[in-house]
Amino acid sequence: MCADVLCMVEFLESLLSLCKQNLRTACRNYRVNSISTGNWNIKRFRIDRAGVSQVLSRFSYMSCVGSMMRVKSQFEKSRKVAGPRALQPSQWGMLCPADTPEGEQCGLVKHLSLLTHVTTGESEGALRQMCYCLGVEDAHGLSGEELHHTGNYLVFLNGSLLGVHRRPKRFMSNLQQLRRRGRVGEFVSIYEEESWNAVIIASDGGRLCRPLIIVENGKIRFDPAKHVPLMLKKPEDGGMSFADFLKQGVLEWVDVNEENNLFIALQPHEVTKETTHLEIEPFTILGVVSGLIPWPNHNQSPRNTYECAMGKQAMGCIAMNQFSRTDTLLLGLVYPEKPLCSSKTLNLVNFHHLGAGQNASVAVMSYSGYDIEDAIIMNKAALDRGFGRCFVMRRTSVPMSSYPNDKKDLLAPPVGDEAGDSRAKSGPRMQNIRFSCLDDDGLVRPSEKVEDGFLIANKIAPLETKDMMVQDCKYRSTPVCYKNPVSSYVDRVILTVDGEGMTVYKVVTRQTRRPEPGDKFASRHGQKGVVGLIVPEEDMPFSELGWKPDLIMNPHGFPSRMTVGKMLETIASKAGVLEGLFGNCTAFGGTPHEEIYRTLIKHGFAPTGKDYLTSGITGEPIETYIFCGPIYYQKLKHMVVDKMHARARGPRMVLTRQPTEGRAKEGGLRLGEMERDCLVAYGASNLLLERLMLSSDACTPTVCRKCGLFCGRPDWCKFCSTGEYVTNVRMPYACKLLFQEMQSMNVCCKLNLAER
Repeated sequence: MCADVLCMVEFLESLLSLCKQNLRTACRNYRVNSISTGNWNIKRFRIDRAGVSQVLSRFSYMSCVGSMMRVKSQFEKSRKVAGPRALQPSQWGMLCPADTPEGEQCGLVKHLSLLTHVTTGESEGALRQMCYCLGVEDAHGLSGEELHHTGNYLVFLNGSLLGVHRRPKRFMSNLQQLRRRGRVGEFVSIYEEESWNAVIIASDGGRLCRPLIIVENGKIRFDPAKHVPLMLKKPEDGGMSFADFLKQGVLEWVDVNEENNLFIALQPHEVTKETTHLEIEPFTILGVVSGLIPWPNHNQSPRNTYECAMGKQAMGCIAMNQFSRTDTLLLGLVYPEKPLCSSKTLNLVNFHHLGAGQNASVAVMSYSGYDIEDAIIMNKAALDRGFGRCFVMRRTSVPMSSYPNDKKDLLAPPVGDEAGDSRAKSGPRMQNIRFSCLDDDGLVRPSEKVEDGFLIANKIAPLETKDMMVQDCKYRSTPVCYKNPVSSYVDRVILTVDGEGMTVYKVVTRQTRRPEPGDKFASRHGQKGVVGLIVPEEDMPFSELGWKPDLIMNPHGFPSRMTVGKMLETIASKAGVLEGLFGNCTAFGGTPHEEIYRTLIKHGFAPTGKDYLTSGITGEPIETYIFCGPIYYQKLKHMVVDKMHARARGPRMVLTRQPTEGRAKEGGLRLGEMERDCLVAYGASNLLLERLMLSSDACTPTVCRKCGLFCGRPDWCKFCSTGEYVTNVRMPYACKLLFQEMQSMNVCCKLNLAER
């Protein structure tokens, strides 16, 4: 009896332990799913929120930094309303005016400016007592008449009424002085609302603040001669950090509301006696990604917006440890370079350590007809030297699952054709080739070349996963294959463990690609173009010094785009190469244009950036001077190898019997509405018939000529109860499906047939 009770207790304890474990697992999975998808759903309280968390893009370094600065408005993006999308005056210096996506999210997704800080909440207790000590009369001891007496200002703290003050200017000045001395939190905001006769104090979280230099009685507290040498020193050597400037009252954080009471100057020479603050630098009104653009103030504003999107798609270095990472997809340049013309923003975010482009020698001229519509001509010798060369790394995970009966997935050595893979090519020789890359442990060998359908892991799984009493368990083959039409090399094979303790093998494959016609490149001014032609070096134009361009762009890309910043980048980079210095292309500043002109003249070049070139094809001088110089070009992720697709026959969808969609599904190429309208306009009726029916979803259903309905049987109409009028009609299956779906909604469609 006691033994039975003990067994029952042990059983209940194990059952309780299992329930607790399952509950913890369910809660953890729910939290992980909520954070990873951004959808927070609590049915009990009817809470349903989307977009709470955002996916951090790791495609490039700039896309990662830009994702951290993203601000997303809670507004329905499908509504075509201009108000929420427009730039507001209060956003000056807080949100970047250039970095916003195109399309329906334009103006709704914004990015923080370079120095913007989002506050966190601070304790109200000490601040409340400080206000009472500075002369605020508690509202609990005042009557309504005293609260609203003329000359009294109401004092609010985070929306709550503290009391009144009879001298608001002195109160605000005293509180600001305490903040500048560090007695009050540095992010506390004090501002006057004259329309309410109120002083509003804010110390809550979620407010946007930015630092400004303090100006008192026309005197700027920041002295470059005194403070700049201290900034260059380390704090342990007597230098000053940003926090030290805040403590000494040189800088202070200001939020949007407090800015309304301030008189802010952009430049030091604009400071007057009325000025209260000075901008640290004018370029700080822009964001991190728009800092990529050289002299953005000289460009048409849509071009800056386009570049903010393309700068995040540029290949380069994503991190210092990128070759130790195992990202699902990693694209990078083989030879990334630091731009010859750089801005202060890029130096602040360390872009010069993780470049995403290359300095190309560019000639702006028309060369054959392959450079129209922004296409670019490339020098074959430059490509041979590594210009635009990139690598693509893909990770394939092989999880080794565990099952309730303590059985696990295993790796089996390659023995014969045990994979049974549906993608396998026929023939025993092909099967041996598919297994040839595997090592004795069932995993692919590093440095092996793998092609589409090759096995990278010969995994086997148990047939029985629940029965605990099975002794001799049989296994079925579940191989993991390389699925990509382009061959790759195995870079490395990693054995690791996931968060739940399950063994995972990770196979990283590598492709090295060189530019080819159709690959997409872009400058830092939103001017993208595909490679139109690759020309041998001997056919490229050359100068009297033997210089030949790496890249030729059509001059028609300048007039309508109005990217004057690109011209300035060209001559500034050219002057930098001749002088041996990096150019400064910071917005609203940078290297003065006159200095660039003097440098070019000093080294014997035209100040306009134009040179005398000779045609490499004819050997004759080109009749006009050619504008040329180095320009920083970015290679974008859009490559022909990933998009090139053709199909003759292939899989079809079950429902519509039309070809599947997409390159991954071996889909067909869609003939859309506009293409159809063009064929109709040309009167190409046979081509329309062939494309839209014969090569797509032709079918031959039986139709009754008398009632015009589809027959259920091939020789009998159940509606007319006769087979005399039954005939076969050739038509698209999608049309037949539409008629039948309308019949299901009680709408009868009848076909009127006539003899041809």
